Amino acid sequence: METQYRTQAPTRDQIDALPGAVLLEFGANWCGHCMAAQPALAEAFAGHGALTHIKVEDGPGRPLGRSFRVKLWPTLIFLRDGQEVARLVRPLAAAPIADALARIAAPPP
Repeated sequence: METQYRTQAPTRDQIDALPGAVLLEFGANWCGHCMAAQPALAEAFAGHGALTHIKVEDGPGRPLGRSFRVKLWPTLIFLRDGQEVARLVRPLAAAPIADALARIAAPPP
């Protein structure tokens, strides 16, 4: 699990091309809502160490966040093979995060 938001974001094409399960998290290191969500995220992430987690610093003019229509932080986007499967905005409980992680970690039917 990543702990800091990256200032250099991948491109949308790079994200869309990622294989397997990916958790894409938008926010900012100074954001109170983002900090408040981290304990629930860490709890839910336990046991999913092989999953790719990308924390992206978002803000005005940041093209990756705009391409996903991010409006509030943190926004968690759960991807499988580059396709959005689930999205959570400002989660504070581990259960919804764990449920979404299970959806992308399981092999597709």
